[in-house]
Amino acid sequence: MQPHAGEAQIGGVVGGAHRALAGAIDDRPNSSNEASPSGAMQEPQVRPVVRAPSQISTVSQLLSGGIAGAFSKTCTAPLARLTILFQVQGMRADAGAMMNESPSILRETRRIFKEEGFRAFWKGNGVTIVHRLPYSSINFFAYEQYKMHLRRILGIEGNQESLGVGMSTRLVAGGGAGITAASLTYPLDLVRTRLAAQTKEMYYRGITHALVTITRDEGFRGLYKGLGPTLMGVGPNIAINFCVYETLKSMWVAKRPDLSPVLVSLACGSFAGICSSSGM
Repeated sequence: MQPHAGEAQIGGVVGGAHRALAGAIDDRPNSSNEASPSGAMQEPQVRPVVRAPSQISTVSQLLSGGIAGAFSKTCTAPLARLTILFQVQGMRADAGAMMNESPSILRETRRIFKEEGFRAFWKGNGVTIVHRLPYSSINFFAYEQYKMHLRRILGIEGNQESLGVGMSTRLVAGGGAGITAASLTYPLDLVRTRLAAQTKEMYYRGITHALVTITRDEGFRGLYKGLGPTLMGVGPNIAINFCVYETLKSMWVAKRPDLSPVLVSLACGSFAGICSSSGM
């Protein structure tokens, strides 16, 4: 009888162990449910990928710069033509009579309207647009590229640059961009100036005729006549323009972020243009 009692005790112990193990297994999901009530039903959450703002593409930079330059030149074409006519006033046939009179914008405006008509204020604007599209595109694109490489060489990241370093970088990048753009598009600039300087006597009939005539009469180098003085003026001019514009805009936005970006850009751009033109 004793062996049967021992077996009963062993069976009781084993049975209790099985019941305890089963209870532990049954309790596991309950405890996990208490810790995370909807854990079994929830789908795994996917965190949204936050991408850093990418830089403007090359094509966008070229198009934006070209369109902006062409639009601004079209708006200011009458003033640009008056400037050219005053600059070449001594070369005109009636210069002797005009030298006795003091230069007057109003008098010259009346003369153009009376002798050549209203459309004459935009004379040469077609070649101006043809010139400005590539010029402004190359100018803005080259500036961004030069500035990016300069910042990389100097080890500047983000907005860590000081005011002096930032202005120096913009000056160098702006000067290089101006020289690059002017060198590549100078023949069109030469044709634009000669077409705008014409009054009643039409020597050049258009862009193609002017290019062919200059090449035939003056040779290929004639298309680059005056390039040296132009680069000496364009380099510092564009350097000052970009430097003043970006420096003023960054300071203005930092102090008054609530102002309209359009108004800030117009104000900074106008002041930068005055500074660059007055300085050169």
